[in-house]
Amino acid sequence: MSYHITHYINGSSSADDTRTLNIYDPASGKVTGTVALASEASVEKAIAAAKSAFPKWSATPPARRARILFQYKMLLEKNIDVLAKLVTKEHGKTLADARGSVQRGIDVVEFVCGMPYLLKGSYAEDVATDVDSYSIRQALGVCVGITPFNFPAMIALWMFPMAIACGNTFILKPSEKDPSCSVKLAELAKEAGLPDGVLNVVQGDKDVVDILLTHTDVKTISFVGSTPVAEKVYQTGIAHGKRVQAFGGAKNHCVIMPDADLDQAVDALIGAAYGSAGERCMAISVAVAVGDTLADELVKRLIPRIKALKIGPGTDDAVEMGPLITQQHWERVKSYIDIGVSEGASLVVDGRDVKPENFKSGFFMGGSLFDHVTADMKIYREEIFGPVLIIVRVPDLDYAINLISAHEFGNGTAIFTHDGYSARKFASKVQVGMIGINIPIPVPVAYQSFGGWKRSIFGDLNMHGTDGMQFFTKIKTITQRWMKDTKTAADFVLPTMK
Repeated sequence: MSYHITHYINGSSSADDTRTLNIYDPASGKVTGTVALASEASVEKAIAAAKSAFPKWSATPPARRARILFQYKMLLEKNIDVLAKLVTKEHGKTLADARGSVQRGIDVVEFVCGMPYLLKGSYAEDVATDVDSYSIRQALGVCVGITPFNFPAMIALWMFPMAIACGNTFILKPSEKDPSCSVKLAELAKEAGLPDGVLNVVQGDKDVVDILLTHTDVKTISFVGSTPVAEKVYQTGIAHGKRVQAFGGAKNHCVIMPDADLDQAVDALIGAAYGSAGERCMAISVAVAVGDTLADELVKRLIPRIKALKIGPGTDDAVEMGPLITQQHWERVKSYIDIGVSEGASLVVDGRDVKPENFKSGFFMGGSLFDHVTADMKIYREEIFGPVLIIVRVPDLDYAINLISAHEFGNGTAIFTHDGYSARKFASKVQVGMIGINIPIPVPVAYQSFGGWKRSIFGDLNMHGTDGMQFFTKIKTITQRWMKDTKTAADFVLPTMK
């Protein structure tokens, strides 16, 4: 049955626009619905709603805001399966993976229920005679979140609950490829008691993003996507006076040391490289094998596991890997495999022609594995964002650390070893923002902060955790003096604490 997804502005659906795009079921390859693309008038309407709601919402006591968010958390938990099905329906990932991603979003909502404590500021008595000083954190205004197709619920929930807990209002611009989750998230927020206009959703494409990036009433931009777009978002946003956090691409390495538990490492690589069809910014896409003996054994064990991957529609509980998001993305991933072959890498498992029975028109691709990849190859330098794992052979840990640190991306990395010294050295020296030790996908918990280094992020503050609170607030410091004797003389000397 065909359906149509529109905007959610000022507490209700808004369907004034005529431009639309098709929504596909990645498993069947068929068009299942359409999504409205916002006009400039619709974007202005959303910004106006958020701006109008800001004064009252920012003046709402933080504890009261937190109570609404606690109700929201409970509603999200009640509807987690509904949200997961929406993710699978339009993205294609398995229901179990979709459910897990929604839960990681709920974790952040749970964290921000404690926002009153983080917003309490500080107080210093008698910084000088009869002078006290204190700081407070205040909301910024209208905030914007631009989210990617691979986590339509999770990343949105990493952004707007943090912003609104701090007293801001928010406009969410989700990916046009899987827009349904965004509207459901907004509807549940209203059901939880969130006032109209505090959270708004505008569907759209690049034209909508361009308006949001340059509008004078927008104060912050949060973005997750590819590095070229992240860099452009950052540069455009700051050029227009906005605070920006823009998260880009990744090439996440996993170092396998000779002393590692190889069964554990293979299990980790299979899940981290091929889960969600590799469409994760924290996916492991490079296995760095220390020594040829280890590399040979690693390849030997990976090949049958990759060939045995259960591939099919995400709604099938037995499936381990669903389809890619679109035919265009399938073509992109295939082109990288073609390039890897032409560059001289050894394609030991080829997933280009893998199609499950009864789903020949779906955007499916099997797992691929390259061996003998070198750092000058395009398949090593660039993010593929698909079910492709490459193996780079190195002689020792120092070489591995230098290899990873030299890459332009610095999102996440991992090491598998039983040696504490090697693990500690790796964690200390490698130039990457998020590190896993015997953990393949080191996504921080909600009360820590998520973010990489180098060209994986543009901006100074990471997402969620205390960094998220700092990003969505501005600090104000008040210095005050109350004296019994109010007779004073003019003082032309710069005040000091003496």
